[in-house]
Amino acid sequence: MKQENNPLTAQQSLDIITNMIRQAKGNMKENSYFFLLWGWVVTIASLGMFTLMQLGYEKPWLIWTITVPAWIWTMYSGYRQGKRESNSTPFDRITAALWISYGVIIFTFVIFGYKINYQLMPTILIITAVPATVSGIILKFKVLIYGGVIFWVSGILCFMVGYDFQYLIGAAAVILGYLVPGYALRNKNVS
Repeated sequence: MKQENNPLTAQQSLDIITNMIRQAKGNMKENSYFFLLWGWVVTIASLGMFTLMQLGYEKPWLIWTITVPAWIWTMYSGYRQGKRESNSTPFDRITAALWISYGVIIFTFVIFGYKINYQLMPTILIITAVPATVSGIILKFKVLIYGGVIFWVSGILCFMVGYDFQYLIGAAAVILGYLVPGYALRNKNVS
């Protein structure tokens, strides 16, 4: 039995790509709660760290333990969602791999933070620029691209201020880079 391979026209190729982007945007809209979850958790932890340092608390870093339940919930939700999603696109898989790689990098920095004198906030902000910007480009979603740029600029600013104030810059970056795009994705009419 001979199988025919008819080449796609330019318009058919464009339609396929457009449909994949539309589907990826729809899937990303469903996942906007990850941006919102992590946006709120990191904002609260950053502001809490700054406040505890200003109050002279001996172990201000303990506030970051609020990320543990968020990590567990993220892994559980991602696993559950992956099992029920049957219509993921190549863009969805690329985006998922990008964010999973990002999570592994962040985890590595947290474990070995002492090797870089605990300059975690500027380092993490700069690294966060990559998946945020690339996800924004894949989705053709400018708010997320701008969020990536904000992370990059904020990371650079953090290297220029005292340790305490890095957490204020980090909170502002997360509000603008995660929460604003997260709410924009959630409220966006995907077409």
